[in-house]
Amino acid sequence: MIVLENVSKSYTSGAPALNSINLTIEKGEFVFIVGSSGSGKSTLIKLLLKELEPTSGKIYINGRYLNKINKRKLPLLRRDIGVIFQDFRLLQDRNVFDNVAFAQKVVEVPNKLIRGKVLSMLSMVGLLEKYKSFPSEMSGGEQQRVAIARALVNNPAILLCDEPTGNLDPENSWEIMKILEEANRRGTTVVVVTHNHDIVEKMRKRVIKMDSGNIVEDAEKGGYLYED
Repeated sequence: MIVLENVSKSYTSGAPALNSINLTIEKGEFVFIVGSSGSGKSTLIKLLLKELEPTSGKIYINGRYLNKINKRKLPLLRRDIGVIFQDFRLLQDRNVFDNVAFAQKVVEVPNKLIRGKVLSMLSMVGLLEKYKSFPSEMSGGEQQRVAIARALVNNPAILLCDEPTGNLDPENSWEIMKILEEANRRGTTVVVVTHNHDIVEKMRKRVIKMDSGNIVEDAEKGGYLYED
């Protein structure tokens, strides 16, 4: 599903962000990636989205060799990847329905199919009754649920989450994690970058810890004490 072979990334300053990383995430896994700021977590996510290119090494996603995919074929790759960010990144001038529908229109889903898919996904995240609301009228937790619906509406094989609970209170954070767990139960591979100690310790998933561009620990199902 996701394979990195000896992947390194250095920026123009010469400072290494990743040091010869080897990592395999299998189909259907739920994985947390943790570590202090500057450990390489965000760089890893950007490489998987092909927002950055590795300095060396090979990256495979769903059997595709990412290094060789050109810009014209990127939309095809990204159909298989849903992304959730800490700051929601919703379109402020569009209501909930249109924010989620936008992801369908980008991949050219026929209009006659969009309404049913969008409403079904809003029902899953508990926001069906707010489909006409605008982001400015919603709480942070509700906006993040809209972002999740948008990320999942195209039924991606992989869901990448970059600090999805970073701007939320504990109650809303747990609601978001329940939705991500449900998506995982439905077959989506979920990768979550987070600083939330409590969630990582209680959910008992695979945890990959990074430090200074290296993977320093890879523990299965809670065999891990999260420390920065």
